[in-house]
Amino acid sequence: MKHQVRIEPEASAELEDAIRWYDKQHAGLGADFLAAVDTAIARIDRLPASAPPVSHVAVEFPVRRAPVPRFPYGVVYLVLDDTIRILAFAHERRKPNYWHSRTGGQ
Repeated sequence: MKHQVRIEPEASAELEDAIRWYDKQHAGLGADFLAAVDTAIARIDRLPASAPPVSHVAVEFPVRRAPVPRFPYGVVYLVLDDTIRILAFAHERRKPNYWHSRTGGQ
């Protein structure tokens, strides 16, 4: 099943910031990161329930977090009918659960 993927504006800004940061570390690493994110999103689209649910989120918002291959990031998302709503591109070791406020107001 193909889903519509909706990336929240805050998540889009996080992704752009991370790409820029990786490019400053090594030329082309930002593109590698983006490719890994695209791989993670494609897997989410194919198997939306495959990533584990995130704890400490209200039950009515079954948020999941899928790892980004090769990088210490996760794609935090919510599946709503035929839409995958990406809430955050969250670093594994920074500010845990900062994105929780993004689950409301669909």
